[in-house]
Amino acid sequence: MIKYFRYISAFTFLCLAPLNLSGQVQTNFLNTLTEKFQKYCNTFPREEIYVHTDRQEYVAGEDLWFKIYLFDRQSAKLSADSKIAYFEILNSENMPVVQKRISIGQGLGQGQVVLPDTISAGKYNVRAYTNWMKNFMPDNCFSKTIIIQNALSGRTFNGNSNAVAVRVKSIKTGISSVLQSSGLSVEINAGKPESIEIEINSNQNFRSVNRNICYLFIQTHGIINFRSSVGLTGDITRIDIPKNQIIPGINQITVFNSLGSPVSETFMYTPLRENESLTVTSAESFNTRDKIDLGIESKNGSASAEKLTDLSISVAPAGNNTFPDIDDYMIFGSEFGILPDKILKSDFDDFPLDSLDIFLSSVKSNWIDWKTILSGNYPVIRYKRETENHYIYGQLINKNSQIPDPDQYLFLSMPGKNATFQYAKTDKNGDFTFSVPLDEKIKDLIIQPENAERNNNIKIGSSFSDKYPELIPVYTAPEKTTMQYISKLAVNYQVMKIYGSDQLPEKLPPVVFTGGSKRFYGKPDIELVMDDYIKLPVMPEVFFELMPGVFMRKRKAEYEITIADPVENRIYDKPPILFIDGVVVKDPDIIANLDPELVEKIDAIKSRYFVGDYLFYGLVNVITRAGDFSNITLPDYAVRLPYRVTDAVNSFLSPEYSMQEIRQSHIPDFRNTLYWNPSVKPGKDGKARIEFWTSDFRSDFEINIQGFTGDGTPVSFRKILKVR
Repeated sequence: MIKYFRYISAFTFLCLAPLNLSGQVQTNFLNTLTEKFQKYCNTFPREEIYVHTDRQEYVAGEDLWFKIYLFDRQSAKLSADSKIAYFEILNSENMPVVQKRISIGQGLGQGQVVLPDTISAGKYNVRAYTNWMKNFMPDNCFSKTIIIQNALSGRTFNGNSNAVAVRVKSIKTGISSVLQSSGLSVEINAGKPESIEIEINSNQNFRSVNRNICYLFIQTHGIINFRSSVGLTGDITRIDIPKNQIIPGINQITVFNSLGSPVSETFMYTPLRENESLTVTSAESFNTRDKIDLGIESKNGSASAEKLTDLSISVAPAGNNTFPDIDDYMIFGSEFGILPDKILKSDFDDFPLDSLDIFLSSVKSNWIDWKTILSGNYPVIRYKRETENHYIYGQLINKNSQIPDPDQYLFLSMPGKNATFQYAKTDKNGDFTFSVPLDEKIKDLIIQPENAERNNNIKIGSSFSDKYPELIPVYTAPEKTTMQYISKLAVNYQVMKIYGSDQLPEKLPPVVFTGGSKRFYGKPDIELVMDDYIKLPVMPEVFFELMPGVFMRKRKAEYEITIADPVENRIYDKPPILFIDGVVVKDPDIIANLDPELVEKIDAIKSRYFVGDYLFYGLVNVITRAGDFSNITLPDYAVRLPYRVTDAVNSFLSPEYSMQEIRQSHIPDFRNTLYWNPSVKPGKDGKARIEFWTSDFRSDFEINIQGFTGDGTPVSFRKILKVR
């Protein structure tokens, strides 16, 4: 971590509406500001994700293993709120080549993807976010560059082996002139042992207009460190703030004028006071097919080792792994955009201070926006946190005009013997939202509009964000050492494919469709089990003989089904809602023409029934023996899709050479990733121990450990092992 503070240039906010304060309101400005700030942070909590991948360089066709850590920005601790993370790999044109939904529990999730063997060689962007984070995209997401080589194809991005892409971020200019025109600037002096000195420079005009008063407000990732009114005593006013009041991280220092408008903002970095770290015990050098035994504990001994809670560990060839560790990454998170290479590729213990000064002098928080905070004009939130359910988004569009259809109802069903039912209503843009349970089961979803006569199409949207950072092509020659390193990985991969030695058994659950666990309408008024009665040839006779109060009649050429109100003893003015296997059907003829031999039972609700705000005038659900709506032709206005919320994950498997005959086998072992474990937990002694075996690949291997302690403090460790 950085051992020194540096002076960071201040810059002035422009175009911010002043807060109209006078008299007593001025006196209470700090309280008002605090309330508005805290309300904003509570309304728009900031989630951050860190992704630990097994390495940064891959060969097309290989597995990429990863662990996801979800943090709350304010507390800097693991977050238990969102339960799904969206994982993507994007090419240089922002086109996804891999997309996965990953289950998150208590802030932790793990995954694995197979890199398509058809993709071109080049640089790709790994990004990850939650449904809540989609509201603030493309800024609020994890982003990391990986390199993929294709051993079987020479194709590269844009037909040029040097073509890569970088993210563009705006750099503020003209800071000095703006400060001079405002009449106030701020300088930071952190050289004192116990305090930070903030020097406010103001000219006579500023002091006169603001009656020698300004307000100082310091916050760090949504937590208030310091707030005070400041009496300006002259051209230079100095304030000492105890260092123990300043939270480690990126500190935002804002000065407001007497009217409550922000006139100066400065960012300062405060290093961690104590950095929890790990020790790993093992030999330094190994032969091929040797056993490696790693002992892991806290650097401070067994007492603090008990704090270790969950670690992810990769052991892979030591390449150009320059991405920050989890503890370093969380200093910035995604709040300040894409970090420059000099920061990404630097060890924070030996950080280039000038680079950090330049970076912080040009950034702006994409979370804390004073204009929004002071005005209270909050943006509309479309994407909810997925805490108990996963959300499916879509749009209802007229086929002829291609115009969205607002204020229309749609139904969601999952065919099964236990009927589930949801409805949604389109907003002014024709958008609708449904929710489904969070699990890995494959669901058979049928979505249809209430009114089939409006000639509408249902368009199901992607659950992944379509907001991407701006990209421009940049042509750079690949580093020779990088190309040599990836070439070795490619040779290893081809050898493993030739000998089939990478074909390890999968541990995926069987593919089965799942329906509801219970009927949404509970116990019906009529529950007719067909096998309890004599066989009747047609469904109209079944209703006539066995369904009292539920009537099936033929009028002209069509059937109708009606229900008598059990209270008023008269037919409802509106027909009941009809289901087959829990799926809404609009045409009673479909039920009338069913073969009774295919029907297992019929449920009926004869009273009025509410689901949310939607009113049924009775209900009839015909349940077939198959229970899967397979005997019915789906109308063209409905959409049916198999849907799995989160993807199942294979277990990482690797050979072990404890038996001599296996160790002497001539089948080559050129694994590029020696070991991957996304969830290492300590034993009762507070220590963790893992074992694995080297391969036939002679190289330097890097142990990369990321994780956190029991109190939520991020920790990391890297070490080189030699296989000779």
